[in-house]
Amino acid sequence: MLGEALLAFEVMSYGSEVEKIGTKDVTQKLLEDYNDVFADIVNVLLFDGEKKVNPDELENVAVHSQYRDEQGKLHEQERDVAKHWKKNGVKLSLFGLENQMKVLERMPLRVFGYEGASYRSQLDQKALEPVVTLVLYFGEQHWKKSKRLKSLLNIPAGLDKYINDINVNVFEISWLTQEQIGKFTSDFKVVVNFFVKRRMNRDYVPDDPTEIVHVDEVLKLLSAVTGDDRYEVLLNDKEGVGSMCEVAQRLVDKGIKEGQEKLLEAIKAARTNNYTTTEELVNNGYDQKTAAGAMEALGFEG
Repeated sequence: MLGEALLAFEVMSYGSEVEKIGTKDVTQKLLEDYNDVFADIVNVLLFDGEKKVNPDELENVAVHSQYRDEQGKLHEQERDVAKHWKKNGVKLSLFGLENQMKVLERMPLRVFGYEGASYRSQLDQKALEPVVTLVLYFGEQHWKKSKRLKSLLNIPAGLDKYINDINVNVFEISWLTQEQIGKFTSDFKVVVNFFVKRRMNRDYVPDDPTEIVHVDEVLKLLSAVTGDDRYEVLLNDKEGVGSMCEVAQRLVDKGIKEGQEKLLEAIKAARTNNYTTTEELVNNGYDQKTAAGAMEALGFEG
């Protein structure tokens, strides 16, 4: 029964241990830190959309833990977001978010370390809480590396049954079905829809009319995960941006404006340097389209 058990969730979005998403370690975790988004992720991925976790039942907890290596050196590990789910006095969640795009081959070791630290911290507690880890994987290729700890170990004959194992729960965000997407009710629905459609079409232009509640955080997450800074640049002028459709239109407008400015700059450069051919502008650093446009505007055939 829920009232008789304690449960902790660790949600970790991982790709590659080495290749993180730029240096945006702060901005990429902000969206999932909102209780409505956190609860939505858990409800859809663990409970098939059933509203078991309510946002007001979530409570932030410390995100840092420490361990010593074989040389005795102290290291710190950090979950980006940590929460308990408290329902009728029951604690129910710990999230560690590392939003990355590529598969981490040794993910079971990482998860084992996080969960071990969570259990170690409960030694002095009367009631112990189990830990459930969800890995949110945003990559476009299926996760083909092993999800089991034992598969990474070279276990001597006769020891297998004595070795503790761990199985990582990986959720491939870019491969969720339309049925699953439809069960999300928070801004995470917009994020999932974006990555699913982007996987299916690399030239996908956002067309989701769903109203976005946390505009800043959605744009920052998209910027961090995709590496496309245009989404974060929009934050400087986000008034009127309330859906991905509006985001797309703003990006188009921005591209047109930047193209016009670059064309005027090329025309000025051609006049200043007495250029009469497209090649001269290209050699001066302008792209072919802009250079050709400048030559045409100046009356040269290229």
